[in-house]
Amino acid sequence: MLRFLDAGESHGKGIATIVEGLPYGIPIRAGEIESELNRRRLGYGRSGRMGLEKDVVEVFSGVRLGVTLGSPLTMLVRNAEYEKWYEAMRADGERKGGDMTRPRPGHADLAGALKYGTRDVRDILERASARETVGRVCAGAVAKRLLGFLDVYIYSHVLAVGGIKAESAVVTPGLEEIKRADEDPMRCLDAAASGRMREEVDLAREQGDSLGGVFEVIAYGLPAGIGSHVHWDRRLDARLAASVTAIQAIKGVEFGDGFALAGMRGSQAVDSISHEEGRGFFHPTNHAGGLEGGMTNGETLVVRAAMKPIPTLASPLDCVDLVTKEKVKAAVERADSCAVPAAAVVAESAVAFVLADALLEKLGGDNLEGIQARYKKMLREQADF
Repeated sequence: MLRFLDAGESHGKGIATIVEGLPYGIPIRAGEIESELNRRRLGYGRSGRMGLEKDVVEVFSGVRLGVTLGSPLTMLVRNAEYEKWYEAMRADGERKGGDMTRPRPGHADLAGALKYGTRDVRDILERASARETVGRVCAGAVAKRLLGFLDVYIYSHVLAVGGIKAESAVVTPGLEEIKRADEDPMRCLDAAASGRMREEVDLAREQGDSLGGVFEVIAYGLPAGIGSHVHWDRRLDARLAASVTAIQAIKGVEFGDGFALAGMRGSQAVDSISHEEGRGFFHPTNHAGGLEGGMTNGETLVVRAAMKPIPTLASPLDCVDLVTKEKVKAAVERADSCAVPAAAVVAESAVAFVLADALLEKLGGDNLEGIQARYKKMLREQADF
């Protein structure tokens, strides 16, 4: 129902995003998309490049007089530094030496060079770069806009950085509480833990190192029955996991209590079922994170992800030159000491796009007004079931 395609390189002209399948009538403003892109730059530990990425969205198609037309929506974000990289990144011309032949451990450099047969790893790293997430955030911003008209809201917060964990990690925050995450430098709801996280980031930066961590994305207001149990690729948890793990440096995803469930007995891990007049069926607990059998169960959707430390280091590791085969130090590109807070924002977009797609599958329709009417009818039927 809903899909997007993005294109562009880290130091190329820009990132273009096309979203197809949007219904008619969604109010869209470039500024709303830019606000999400600004949130992508948040977080203590980011590199100096964040001060250069003043992401401005140009809407090329799919919107007229402030609302979507039902046709493909095209957005372009130009790269601020392209002029500095023009000779290296121009589409025409010939190679003039200066190839980047030292692959960076932990990146796509070596695997991509072996795959495509290039000895210039810039051919790989330019697209593998996390700058590519601009496209995902643009698409996710539009998906969030659609979900908002169905009273579904998606936010994130940081649970851990390095070895520092937030005490609040054991309780799912409410909607009003999690909205305050952006006010903290680490996007952490535990102020004391946030301070210790920043100290760890400072230490890692001084040592030319980096830190990873864990974040949580939460979707509020989802009804039961979104997704499907009938095929592996239609299960909502599978689709969400694929979307989140596609973000650079994400190495693990869990739902609800996730891996902790493996250490529980079934009597502890299962969410019992209750019913109230006017509310319908519900679960007093949420160990499953709002997903059962590949479908939402009506509870808050909770997705956690583990991000590895960014492998681009100010103190580069050993590697082997692709041409000379000599042992050398890896190439150094400007990088963050910690990007966990920003990755959480990108993951909001990844989750939002999957949920918007799944809801459109459920509801159908070509315009927002009709979708909203069918959605309200579905909610009434579930409450009266």
